[in-house]
Amino acid sequence: MERKRYTAIVLAAGQGKRMGTDVRKQFLDLAGKPVLYYSLAVFQKSSHIDEIVLVTEQDQIDYCREEIVKKYGFTKVHTITAGGEERYLSVWNGLKAMEGKEMDIPNRDGYVCIHDGARPFVNEEILERACEAVEQYQACVVGMPVKDTIKIADQEGFAATTPERRLVWMIQTPQVFSVSLIKEAYARLLASGRRDVTDDAMVVEAMTSHRVKLVEGSYANMKLTTPEDLQLALALFPAGS
Repeated sequence: MERKRYTAIVLAAGQGKRMGTDVRKQFLDLAGKPVLYYSLAVFQKSSHIDEIVLVTEQDQIDYCREEIVKKYGFTKVHTITAGGEERYLSVWNGLKAMEGKEMDIPNRDGYVCIHDGARPFVNEEILERACEAVEQYQACVVGMPVKDTIKIADQEGFAATTPERRLVWMIQTPQVFSVSLIKEAYARLLASGRRDVTDDAMVVEAMTSHRVKLVEGSYANMKLTTPEDLQLALALFPAGS
């Protein structure tokens, strides 16, 4: 049986307002390299990933091409495309770019790994688990069970319910799907006019009847959102790295 292609869509179009810096969070220095470098490096080295679509803001495309892709030799980045006003629009642009003329081999019936460029601690072990799961279930997301008790609040800020902790996960990326499933789900989303989706799994859950498998990621696979996150990320790097 012929192996299906894997494309990674790496999202680097966020404004990063909560980081409170003039530099967008995906381009901030982390142990001597931009945050975005680390996830691209994992996909570049991975035997699972055939090509990468990088999604960034229109005015950052040239910077990404020269200062990240060419500088660090990310040969799997076959195209850099502009993102949209919301995350889901950036993903949709990435999905469309997978079939664009810039791609050596358009990916229409393989798998796609959608990853936040502000998560620098993704690794090959996480990818291995996700790829194994998607080939069985066609839709999976990485995450981890929560460690704390979670409360669901009411509209007035009082505790309303307490879900069973063992059933509650915090969701990360990559989120991995068969190309046909995720494109169908996103096409339906755009036709519906909904704007309240926060991740790709939610699009599949809301727009199709397909179930999404949860796959173990890592507690270290954090998204850098605030200055405190950046300090914690620096602490996770081994001394001298």
